[in-house]
Amino acid sequence: MTERPPPLLGVAQSYGGQLWQERAYDERQVLALSQRLGLPDTVARLLDQRGVGLEQAEAFLNPRLRDSLPDPLVLKDMDRAVERLTRAITAKEPVAVFGDYDVDGATSSALLQRFFASLGRSLRVYIPDRLKEGYGPNETALRLLAEEGQRVVITVDCGTTAHAALQEAARLGLEVLVIDHHVAETALPPALALVNPNRLDDESGAGSLAAVGVVFLLLVAVNRALRQAGFFDSAGLQEPPLMEWLDLVALGTVADVAPLQGLNRVLVAQGLKVMAARRNRGLAALLAVSGLADSVSAGQVGFQLGPRVNAGGRVGQADLGAKLLACNAPDQAERLAQELDRLNRERQEIEAEVLAQAVAQVEQGPPQEGLLIAAGEAWHPGVIGIVAARLRERFGLPALVLSLEGEEAKGSARSVPGFDLGALILRARAEGLLLAGGGHRMAAGLTAARGQIPALSSFLQGEAAAALAETGYQATLEIDAVVAAPSLDLVAGAERLAPFGVGNPQPRFVLPNQRLAQVDIMAERHLRLRLQSEQGQDLRAVAFRAMEGPLGPALLAARGRPLHVAGKLERDLWRGGQSLQLIVEDAAEVSPL
Repeated sequence: MTERPPPLLGVAQSYGGQLWQERAYDERQVLALSQRLGLPDTVARLLDQRGVGLEQAEAFLNPRLRDSLPDPLVLKDMDRAVERLTRAITAKEPVAVFGDYDVDGATSSALLQRFFASLGRSLRVYIPDRLKEGYGPNETALRLLAEEGQRVVITVDCGTTAHAALQEAARLGLEVLVIDHHVAETALPPALALVNPNRLDDESGAGSLAAVGVVFLLLVAVNRALRQAGFFDSAGLQEPPLMEWLDLVALGTVADVAPLQGLNRVLVAQGLKVMAARRNRGLAALLAVSGLADSVSAGQVGFQLGPRVNAGGRVGQADLGAKLLACNAPDQAERLAQELDRLNRERQEIEAEVLAQAVAQVEQGPPQEGLLIAAGEAWHPGVIGIVAARLRERFGLPALVLSLEGEEAKGSARSVPGFDLGALILRARAEGLLLAGGGHRMAAGLTAARGQIPALSSFLQGEAAAALAETGYQATLEIDAVVAAPSLDLVAGAERLAPFGVGNPQPRFVLPNQRLAQVDIMAERHLRLRLQSEQGQDLRAVAFRAMEGPLGPALLAARGRPLHVAGKLERDLWRGGQSLQLIVEDAAEVSPL
């Protein structure tokens, strides 16, 4: 266990129950970055804190696809998938895509649909119903596709652990191409090709890609193969505008919480530029109902667009998201976007009810270690993943939420940094504690027999507690710098590191010794604040969802007192972007000298 440096500003237990830790940096590296690249000290420090050195800095600050895109054929089985798909396109064979019902699956399906349409080929899109069919390929759906005359089926964002379903597909004569990114077991299901950078024998180093990123690489390779075969010349077609579809890749990558490093960072950076142009009719309609302006940040994609696309799969019609993203008719796009917006509001109401019950279980039940578990009768399966994420945020531990229905329980879990949740779920499956399950480091899903829940809970909590103890895990808020006088120049420097997300977090600053001059509840869950520094500088601030946890009540009680306040400095766009606001994430008492 690595010894921790002392808490920043002495904050070992903040209002949010977190240890404050300053991100480490090397002053010599910061100086080198600043002098050799002509960077402001703040930007140089932020780069070094994210592990970006002199050799990577230029590419990091100016991400270009041509510098980062690998040869897709480095992925295991990609050559087999490309050959079969190229042959199907050339021979006009019927092809179907079986996509997951979340944003990653929807964007992957829509990307394939747009590619096929640009070649004058149709593509059958099948999105399973979350409640009736569950996650991944199922035998009933595959039999339906076979009866329709499909012979090639592409599974996207699923399929890596679908042994029984793909065995049935083989019996039916279906040729299945699995395009996925979830954690794989040693034994793989039967498929013509299984392209997944996280299979154990894949050496591509592309394991951080979301499924839509893997699909994009597949289409780059298929496009190249078609060009080399003279397909476009013989058919009198232009090559598909792959770069114009990077908005879909960015949406799926951000919404699936893939780390924004390496190739992902480039795909998202370029995709956000494409998204701002609003060429995709469906995305343009979605941006409109979300109230987003011309430029779009990764944060807005994750918090405003992603949940709306997901809403169809969670509480409505599963294929609405994929339909919207593949739509070219403005009227239809507007109707679909409005429906997804309505379903998202419905999802929020269901989520709030389930969250309240789950929080009560955790707070009023026996103490839990390692991994929090909450379970309820007929909790809507479409919101349990979001509720698990809320529990993780509130209590600082991995969380699993189970919906009990008849003799089964469906669960969704979310992890904390440094703890591989997907691997734990696979171990539980190997122990015979699950009917089905899989995922990746930060998120996983499972199905278990109701009678197995006590044994499953004991196994998961014991394994998680041991793993977290071994790493010395403590709920920690990482701080980039203490800033006494925030400015627009500071924010402009920080913005050079965008897009922000997992692996490249938006810079977080602490404003020390702030007097809480004003604090008011806003829309029941949020707080509006006014901070005043020792030098008399006023700053507006917002603490979103603060009243859902301990932070909100603590801030209300601290009115008029000096505090250290941590959060993200942003331009206040409601006031034209020429003033600052702080998005408050935590606060702490000022320790007496």
